[in-house]
Amino acid sequence: MESFLVSLSTVAIAEMGDRTQLLALMLAARYRKPWVILAGVLCATLANHLLAGFVGVRAGRFLTPALLDCIVGVSLIGMALWTLKPDTLEERSTGPRRTGAFVATLAAFFMAEMGDKTQIATIALAAAYSNLAAVVAGTTSGMLLANAPVVFLGKAFSKRLPLKAIHYAASALFLALGVVFLVRAVRHGL
Repeated sequence: MESFLVSLSTVAIAEMGDRTQLLALMLAARYRKPWVILAGVLCATLANHLLAGFVGVRAGRFLTPALLDCIVGVSLIGMALWTLKPDTLEERSTGPRRTGAFVATLAAFFMAEMGDKTQIATIALAAAYSNLAAVVAGTTSGMLLANAPVVFLGKAFSKRLPLKAIHYAASALFLALGVVFLVRAVRHGL
C-alpha cells in the first residue's frame, strides 16, 4: 500500500504545471471531449508507466539495497530541483485536425511522457519498491488525478492555481523523499 500511495502522491504533485498537464489543457480546448481525452491520457500513461516500471523493477534486481536507495534518493533530489523549473508547451501545429481526440491524446501523451519527470519517478519508484502493479497503478492514478480537473475545467481552473506554490511544494516532497531514501541507504551500509 505504501508503494501505491507514495507513487500516487509523487506523480499527482509533480504533474502540477508539468508540460503534460499543459498538453491536457490544450487538448481539452481543442477537442472539447473531456471523457475521450481522459481515456487517451489513461491509456498513454498506463503504457508509458508500465514500460518505465518494468525498466525500474529490472534495474532494481541488479543493485544492492543500499546502492538502490542511494540512486533513488539522488534521483528524487534531482527531481526536486527539476520541479522548480516550470514547463512550457509550444503548440507546433496550427493546421486542421487530422486525428480524433482519443488518438491525438494517446500519441501526444505517450510521447510527452518520454523522459518526463513523472516517467523518471516511475522508474525510480518501481526500482525502489519492486511492486510493478502498485507503482504503475499509483503513478497512473496520480496522472489522472492531476489532469482530470484541467480537462474538465480548462483555462478557468488553471488561472486560479497557485502554480509557483505548487512547484515549491512538489520540490519539497521530492527533496523529503530523496532524503528518506538516502537515510535508508546509509542504514543499509552504503
